[in-house]
Parts: sequence; structure tokens; C-alpha cells
Amino acid sequence: MILAGDTEHPRDFHGYGPNPPDPRWPGGARLALSFVLNYEEGAENTVLNGDTGSELYLHEVPGGTPRAERDLSTESQFDYGARAGLWRILRLFKERGLPLTIYAVGRALELHPEAGRAFAEAGHEVASHGWRWIDYRRVPEHVERDHIARCVEVIERTTGSKPVGWYTGRISLRTRRLVAEHGGFLYDSDSYADDLPYYVRTAGKPLLVVPYTLDNNDMKFAVPPGFSANDGFTQHLTDGFDLLRREGGRMMSVGLHCRLAGRPARAAALERFLDHVARHRDVWVCQRAEIARHWLAQHPPQ
Repeated sequence: MILAGDTEHPRDFHGYGPNPPDPRWPGGARLALSFVLNYEEGAENTVLNGDTGSELYLHEVPGGTPRAERDLSTESQFDYGARAGLWRILRLFKERGLPLTIYAVGRALELHPEAGRAFAEAGHEVASHGWRWIDYRRVPEHVERDHIARCVEVIERTTGSKPVGWYTGRISLRTRRLVAEHGGFLYDSDSYADDLPYYVRTAGKPLLVVPYTLDNNDMKFAVPPGFSANDGFTQHLTDGFDLLRREGGRMMSVGLHCRLAGRPARAAALERFLDHVARHRDVWVCQRAEIARHWLAQHPPQ
């Protein structure tokens, strides 16, 4: 059942119902597994970016009151992600030959173009994660539209390719329409509504949604209630992986952040899950653009 009201975002409580389609994953895989690395460092709230206060979200000491001046403690936590955590996670995936989709914030890549070049050289997909790592709910439409264009431009400039995927995270009611109006995207990931891709209608045409995750996500180390021990992170990912693989015909996303999973102890927890994945040959570990292209070919919009 689709409820009207907000015409840009009608709610669909039925989805695929009890009989979801067979995704026909390549090679007969029982599960499509997508790892996402969020690259946000330097694009967070800080007076250096013209913001009124410091960042309160997704770091080791979240919450509190924003400072109307530079918060060197918070800045250095984000800096760790770019200086050390990024390279540790890239090494883990390189050692296992596993692909990543990077959710790259434009401002973060502008400040550290070496990261963009590293993503491209490793063959990872780089998707758009907004121009700034901020809440876009109250950003004026013309500013958000400009930010979408700026993010696309800097990703193309630093990686050599235009992004085909979009994920803002803290979206406005206009974001999906503005992304569709900008054009050039195969998919949107600003949803957590399903275990399979699905279509929505926006800007007068169908748009493929490849849902993301907030539970299979290292962000839970930085928000309550979350993971209090590294084994909890490993076990949560493993349990989700095992159940979806048994069900078959599903997709699983795992969200990572350079400043969180890039810390040594959490990287060890991630490493244990990667090794668990490697023991299963009937799983398609892939980039989100690959999922989108497969779905568009196998299940085109009606």
C-alpha cells in the first residue's frame, strides 16, 4: 500500500511482500555483499569550513555542546581517519582482493586529493556523499543543488570518473529529487527500507534505490545504544551475513568510517569478519554500482 500526502516521498509498507524477486546474482550467488567506506574527514562541522560550531557527531566523544571556535580534540580525531585509518582499511581490502564503494564527501576529497587518487588506483567505486558532511534538512534548495554539482565535479577531478551513485545520509525532503534532476546517477542509497534494490518515482521518472544500512555499521561504536566491544561488531556482522546467506537472494551492506573502523582494535574486528566472508564461495562481494547495473539489466523498471 502506498500512502499519499508527501507527494515526493509516499510511504510504501508492502514492498516486495512475502515473495521477493529472485535477484539472479552473478554465478548463482546466494548473497550480494557491499562494503562501503565513508570518506568524510575535513568536511565535518568546523569553523574552518565557515560553520558556527564544532562537530558533535560520530567521533570518540560525541554529543555535548558545539564550540564556536576550533575544537582541536575533535579535529584531530577526524584527522586520524585521513592520516592513518584510511590507509589501514585500504590495506585490509587489498590483501584480500575485495572491492569497496567509497562514499566520498566532496570537501574531504578537495582537502586530500591523494585519497581520491588512491581510490581510483585501487579500482574502488567512488560515489557521491554530498559536498559537506552536514545535515541538509535546513539547507536552502539552491545551495543543496549547487552542492550536488560541486561534489560531482571534485570526484571527477580527483578520481578521473564521474560518480554514478549518491548517498547524503542526513537528507532533506528535496535531496532525492535534486539528485535525479542533476542526472548521471544509476542509483540512490538514501534508504534503509529493504534487503533488495527497488524503484521509486522522482522528478517524473523511475530511480533505482540500492538500500544502505545503519545497523551493519561501525557508526554504532559512536552512538548509543551501540557496540561496546569489538567482538559485538564482528558477531553482529557475522550473524547478519549468515542469516541472509541462508535465506538466499538477498543483499547486505556494511558501513565503515576511516576514523572509526580504521582504529587498530576495530580494524582487527573487521578483519575477523572479512576472513569469515572469505570462507564462503557462494557470495558476490561487489561494488554498489555493480549491484545497480545488474538490477537494471535483470529487473528493469516497469
